[in-house]
Amino acid sequence: MQETGMRNGAFGADKFGLRNLKQVHWNLGAPQLYQYSLAAGEAVLSADGALCADTGEFTGRSPKDKFTVRDASTEKMWWAGNQSITPEQFEALYQDFLKHAEGMTLFAQDLFGGADPSFQIKTRVFTELAWHSLFIRTLLIRPDAARLADFVPELTIIDIPSFRADPKRHGVRSQNVVAIDFARKIVLIGGSYYAGEMKKSVFTTLNYYLPAKGVMPMHCSANVGPKGDAAIFFGLSGTGKTTLSADPNRTLIGDDEHGWGNEGVFNFEGGCYAKCIKLSKEAEPQIHAASNRFGAVLENVVLDEDTRVPDFDDGSKTENTRSAYPLDFIPNASRSGRAGHPRNVVMLAADAFGVLPPIAKLTPAQAMYHFLSGYTAKVAGTERGLGNEPQPEFSTCFGSPFLPLDPSVYGNMLRELIAKHDVDCWLVNTGWTGGKYGTGSRMPIKVTRALLTAALDGSLRNVDFRTDKYFGFAVPTALPGVPSEILDPVNTWKDKAEFDKTARALVGMFQKNFAKFEAQVDADVRAAAPDLKLAAE
Repeated sequence: MQETGMRNGAFGADKFGLRNLKQVHWNLGAPQLYQYSLAAGEAVLSADGALCADTGEFTGRSPKDKFTVRDASTEKMWWAGNQSITPEQFEALYQDFLKHAEGMTLFAQDLFGGADPSFQIKTRVFTELAWHSLFIRTLLIRPDAARLADFVPELTIIDIPSFRADPKRHGVRSQNVVAIDFARKIVLIGGSYYAGEMKKSVFTTLNYYLPAKGVMPMHCSANVGPKGDAAIFFGLSGTGKTTLSADPNRTLIGDDEHGWGNEGVFNFEGGCYAKCIKLSKEAEPQIHAASNRFGAVLENVVLDEDTRVPDFDDGSKTENTRSAYPLDFIPNASRSGRAGHPRNVVMLAADAFGVLPPIAKLTPAQAMYHFLSGYTAKVAGTERGLGNEPQPEFSTCFGSPFLPLDPSVYGNMLRELIAKHDVDCWLVNTGWTGGKYGTGSRMPIKVTRALLTAALDGSLRNVDFRTDKYFGFAVPTALPGVPSEILDPVNTWKDKAEFDKTARALVGMFQKNFAKFEAQVDADVRAAAPDLKLAAE
């Protein structure tokens, strides 16, 4: 077997069980990985030097194909939200992965998950594809070269898209598989060319181990102001986590995954993974610049055949087009990936029903309610099979597919942290105004940024608020520079009766979804639920 690159010679691929490999390329950087990827026909270059790859059938994660080993070590798993396989089925899958890899050239990266040395997990990732190796090298934290000589992984991921699982033999659903064994700290990924499965496997692993260490893992972006006032932004895909945290007046900590412990917040990653459908230089200049340069990895982005200029408006391959780039591509990104305790917690929802106000202030109990709800809405084009009407999506803790433990674990941790550090909490609608999807228009990003700026700098605390009659939270009635009618959604609708009907329907959706949590939460959280009795007053 031929090997290239810097590595720990005493802890090679054989320690994982890999054998009879053709080559292993260790810890290669972007120039070498570009070279291998282009030579193999895995990807092409954009006009500005980004590496552009298509992911084929899977243009996003496949949560239904994710399985965890059920054994004595996973008794505390949230099995209501996770799928299990037996240790024997995992072992068969593991051995079949090793057999499939024989004769292959693999790319290996030794990386860290977690910017805080006290809590980071040493992660080794073997990939079949060079561009996947560049992707995960971009998204996780890259150790100094001196750390590679004695690197011994705690978590090992093997990512082989050409592998096809056997549902009968391996106890899985299809030929596509993500399988996690927490006891052995092994992740097996096969059948999908979508690179995001790798980074979310690391996130899931940290979600499993960190709460016992007093750290709350969060699906959120984070930034910090010049006075050290950190803010975190919870939200599902497409709600604006990456966009809103990339604020030129604040330092970016990270765009997707963080921990909150005794010393403050820290990034799990060393890169950003931005949804880039409709990406424009005018609306998102930092992300646009980071996506149009050497070292960026574009997924499923359409290129002009002649010029190879990306057409970010073209969603013909998928609405889930993505750009991955190192954090330092953002000029004002944090070099440490760490900050103090947040002063503000923001929960983002792309409300396609056009009912939620552009911003609302939440009490701690309301924050717990909306965190456990994890609301946004899906619209046509974002997933297969969606019709013309918006569909609600409730993903508890804004990250249900990545939660190995019961949601109450994360919810209680957040509530305690909010109380301990006297944090202000906000709900922000980045979705629709003036009507639901198809009738109204997308919330202007200038309005969202103005309201967020006022919330984060403290000035929004000093304005007058009204109590929303459907949801019960406090909504500002005026803010300089923001049209007053947009602050009260009903004023933006032509048909007031239709607004009332739609708002009542959304309240019902919240209530129906939260029923499963009612027995697990305190009375004040139950009382924080939207109530149609208020709307009748």
